[in-house]
Amino acid sequence: MNNDIFPCLWFDEESKQAAEFYCGVFDGKITADTPVVMNIELFGQKLMLLNGGPHFKTNPSVSFMVICSTEDEVQKYWDSLIEGGIALMALDSYSWSKKYGWVQDKYGVTWQLFLGEKPESQKIIPTLMFIHQNNGKAMEAMEFYTKTFPDSGIGNILRYGDGGEGHPITEPAQNIQHAHFTIDGYSFFCMDNSYDHQFDFNEGISIVIMTDDQEETDHLWNTLISDGGRESMCGWLKDKYGLSWQIVPKRLIELMNDSNRSKAQQVVQAMMKMQKIVIRELEEAYNS
Repeated sequence: MNNDIFPCLWFDEESKQAAEFYCGVFDGKITADTPVVMNIELFGQKLMLLNGGPHFKTNPSVSFMVICSTEDEVQKYWDSLIEGGIALMALDSYSWSKKYGWVQDKYGVTWQLFLGEKPESQKIIPTLMFIHQNNGKAMEAMEFYTKTFPDSGIGNILRYGDGGEGHPITEPAQNIQHAHFTIDGYSFFCMDNSYDHQFDFNEGISIVIMTDDQEETDHLWNTLISDGGRESMCGWLKDKYGLSWQIVPKRLIELMNDSNRSKAQQVVQAMMKMQKIVIRELEEAYNS
C-alpha cells in the first residue's frame, strides 16, 4: 500500500469527532491527533482530516468507493453511515453490483458501498466525478494523471455506449461511465456525468502527495498547474480540472515535528509564506 498518496478531508472543527466515527465504522485507528490535523488508518490506508475552518465543505464530486466482500459487510457499513446522513442512491441490487448504495454521512463525506471483488491492496478507492465543464474529460484526465506520475496506468474502462444501467440523462456514448486508473500504485475510479449538480471539485477533498526531494516536488507542482491549473498557498494547488492537490516534501514533516519546538515553529512560519514548498528555504529557516 502506497501511503505517500492519500486523501485529505476538510472539516470546520469536527475532524476529531469524524476521525473517531470513521474508525468506529471501519475498525480503523487514529495515528496522529493534533488540533489541526488528524490522521487515521482504515484497512491499512491513510486518510488525513483537517480542521480548516468553515471555508469549504466536502461533496460527492470526490466520493469513496468501499469494496465489500459480503452483503452483510455492505449492510453493516450502510447502517452506520446512514445514521444522521442521507442516501444518494438507495441500497439495492443494480446491474453492476448485487448490493450497492451511495450515502452521504453526517459530516458530508460520501461513500459508495459496493459488493464485488476487492483489489489486491486497496479497499477504499477515491472516485472522481467529472461534471459541468469537465464532463467528457475523464479519459483525458486519466491520461494526464498517468503521464504525470510514475508507476501509473489506466485499467478497465466502461463507456456509456457499452450498455449497462440506464441513466436519467442520456450520456454521450464515448463518455466514461466507470473507469479505474492508478498513480504511483494508488488506485482511483472516475466517471463522467451530465447532470447539473450543485457542487464540483473544491478544497473539501484534496489529494496529498508526499515527495522525496525538491526535484519530485518541482516536477509534480509544475505539471499539475500546467494548462490552466492554479497555485495556492502552503503546497496546495488546483489542476486544470479544479481537483485540489497538496504537494508536501517529507522533509517538511520531519522539520515540523522536530523536538526543538522553536525551530519547528520557524519552519512552519516559513512554510506559511510559500506557494510551492522549497526545501532549501525550510532548512534555512530551521537553521536561522
